Amino acid sequence: MAISLKKIALWTVGAAAIGAGLYYSFLEQPVPVDVAQITAGPMEVTIDADGVTRIRNVFEVSSPVSGTALRSPVEVGDTVSAGETVVAIIEPSQPVFLDARSRLQAEAAVKEAEAALRLSELNIAAAEASYEYARDQYDRAKILSDSGTLSANALDEVELLLEQARTALVSALSERTLRLSSLERTKAMLVEPDTGEGALESCCIEILAPIDGSVLSVASSSERAVMAGGPLVSIGLVDDLELVVDLLSTDVVNLSEGAAAYVERWGGDGTLLAEIARIEPSAFTKISALGIAEQRVRVVLDINSAEEEYAALGDGFRVFIRVIEWRSDDAVQLPISALFRDGGSWMVFKIVDGIASSVPVEIGNRNASTAEVLGGIAIGDTVITHPSDRISDGVLTVNRNDL
Repeated sequence: MAISLKKIALWTVGAAAIGAGLYYSFLEQPVPVDVAQITAGPMEVTIDADGVTRIRNVFEVSSPVSGTALRSPVEVGDTVSAGETVVAIIEPSQPVFLDARSRLQAEAAVKEAEAALRLSELNIAAAEASYEYARDQYDRAKILSDSGTLSANALDEVELLLEQARTALVSALSERTLRLSSLERTKAMLVEPDTGEGALESCCIEILAPIDGSVLSVASSSERAVMAGGPLVSIGLVDDLELVVDLLSTDVVNLSEGAAAYVERWGGDGTLLAEIARIEPSAFTKISALGIAEQRVRVVLDINSAEEEYAALGDGFRVFIRVIEWRSDDAVQLPISALFRDGGSWMVFKIVDGIASSVPVEIGNRNASTAEVLGGIAIGDTVITHPSDRISDGVLTVNRNDL
């Protein structure tokens, strides 16, 4: 009889254990979730883009004449003084080489000019003889006219012949000058590069720095031929920097001059402060890295931080710029990871006494991490972030951090 009671007790305990197991297996288990609380505080919406630094005023020095630019007397990074430092030297270009036909034509032109010069000298000799003869005739006629033997009309005719002979001599002398110049010009056609004696004498033009500053670029450090207006060097003040960023035209319409900005990832410590100085009035098409044609607008910003903070920056350095589009010091906000769409509405899962319930919310401005709450929930409410497909209305939840 004692053995039977023991078995009954064991069976009773076993049945109770099985019953308890079945009860707990069918009891709803809370779903672990990540939660966040609705708060109020400062919030900003920024437009982010890569930009570059740029020297505000760059002076491009160009060649005033065509010629040969000698090896550059300055290098990139050199400090120059306005009106004192020579930044480029220009000398006349060397003559070109003559091919066989051009040389024969030039030599023939020289011979032609020499013959014309000899002919002009013969004309001078003839003109001098005619002038001497006319002058002797005039002297005799003058004596006869003074003695009354020759009439005044006859003397005038002799004087006219003398004047004509003098004019002919002057003309012959001028012709010789002309032929001599023509000979020199044709001989110059035979001058070739570096022919030494007989080559054209060189004279140089020294170009001085237009401003105090540093040399930013040199078109070429070696000697080379340049055309009038060709670039030589660029000069600017390396500590007079501004920022340039190309933003989407749809973003720029919400910005204005004076808007604040942050400069990050520029290589130095901390974040620099800047503000928009100028928004260019026209957009341009730029192909993105994905091959999409975008309309972008160039925005220029001034750096407001102390120069000592960004002294290491130079011209053309890359930076990351965040322009503030909207800012509030006391915005009601929630993590953007708590939001999900239900039809055309934004929704969140609100937790009340551990029970999740979906609530529609009205959202205003958003940035990468938070969204402004305009209605639907209040400060202090708790919402689920990153809700999974296990979450629905009425589901029991537990904060994952409390496990």
